[in-house]
Amino acid sequence: EFVPKGQWVFGGSVSYSTHNNNNYNFLIIEDINSDGYRFTASPVVCYAIRDNMSLGVRFAYGRNKLHVNTANISIEDIEIDVRDYYSLSHDLTGMVVYRNYIPLGNSKRFAIFNETQLAVGLGQAKLINGRDKVNVKGTYEESLSLSLGLNPGLIAFVNDRLAVEVNVGMLGLQYNTVDQIHNQIYKGSRESTQINFKVNVFSIGFGLAYYL
Repeated sequence: EFVPKGQWVFGGSVSYSTHNNNNYNFLIIEDINSDGYRFTASPVVCYAIRDNMSLGVRFAYGRNKLHVNTANISIEDIEIDVRDYYSLSHDLTGMVVYRNYIPLGNSKRFAIFNETQLAVGLGQAKLINGRDKVNVKGTYEESLSLSLGLNPGLIAFVNDRLAVEVNVGMLGLQYNTVDQIHNQIYKGSRESTQINFKVNVFSIGFGLAYYL
């Protein structure tokens, strides 16, 4: 079997993406000048409960940064000008994961896998509008998320124990709730539910795993 019953798996994955817009137009948003990044690190521990099937836990830490220099929103006669907008957020997620492996032919080196994740996440975010250098406006947010997701991928063994993994994020079901306070005075909240089973090719992760 590719992953025999009773085998332990220790590993993790890292993903990093950046964006940079220069006078970019998107629908009603014009002259977008922005930059930012997303970083995620995710260790995992699994145990093979059956041949080619494993159960375990995964933790993930993510960090987002966005800086919008300028952006103009135009709706008929309404013009909204956005300048010097900053967003910095962190999130920590704990997951129960289930993996099943499908070897490619009779190969003991290569296989595809799917990882199903049941996750609970906590997050914090700081949003700052610095257009007015005298009266800077800021918002602080705390969030809670519940999700059920899929992460298909490809695994290749470098030797008998060490494997390299590539996975593509696929969101399934997600519920989010956010509480915020604006300028330390005004409070607000929002809730959202999202259903999406499209493969996110912009969320490719690379990882290493050690099989005992």
